[in-house]
Amino acid sequence: MVVVQGQQPLAQGCSGRAARSSELLGGQPCVQLCGILILAIAIWVRVSKDGQEILSPGDSATNPYISVNILIAVGSIIMILGFLGCCGAVKESRCMLLLFFIGLFLILLLQVAAGILGATFKSESERMLNETLYENVKLLTGADNDAKAFQKALAEFQEEFKCCGLVNGAADWGNNFQQNSKSCECQSSTDPSCVSYESKYVYKQPCISFIKELVAKHILIVIGIAFGLAVIEILGLVFSMVLYCQIGNK
Repeated sequence: MVVVQGQQPLAQGCSGRAARSSELLGGQPCVQLCGILILAIAIWVRVSKDGQEILSPGDSATNPYISVNILIAVGSIIMILGFLGCCGAVKESRCMLLLFFIGLFLILLLQVAAGILGATFKSESERMLNETLYENVKLLTGADNDAKAFQKALAEFQEEFKCCGLVNGAADWGNNFQQNSKSCECQSSTDPSCVSYESKYVYKQPCISFIKELVAKHILIVIGIAFGLAVIEILGLVFSMVLYCQIGNK
């Protein structure tokens, strides 16, 4: 009986420690996996060529993909914080758990601030996008390396989305139209979406509307990731604080 009584508190202590660790370990892998998922999706959006070269030529000072770059940084930081939280849960380190809580809380505050700023300056961002697209029209008539790279990107975009020109249609190409007309040409001369231009039947729809749709799609992806991330972050904050308090009450 004496041996059993001596072992019972030890068993309860081990089980209590395991239970406390499992509470946070139930949330920290989710936070770390969330960081990996965010990083993967953000990189996919960033390296996607759909409209990226058109929106961000070499000499453009405006980068509409800045929010995606921020998500890449956030995803990397969350991966590191998730690892820190897991280590703090396993080792029952209040210092690690506190650092995890503070880091996650700061990221959540930055997300809220970014969301507020994004909603406040939505019209300004749309104006900047329009200015970027209209400014890039001149690259279609250029002959330098940046202009040629831009023209190649737009030609591929035209072929994929069945459009021609950037803002004003085929006329945007100027003297470079003939050498880039193949991506603008319609399959049939009876197609109502086509017009005749310099003895060729080309798509009359400029590409600006399709580019704006792509940007809007990417923004929706970013917003969806941000909302999902906020839920995971709140759960991580709750789990870490619960375990932090339990370790302090031992």
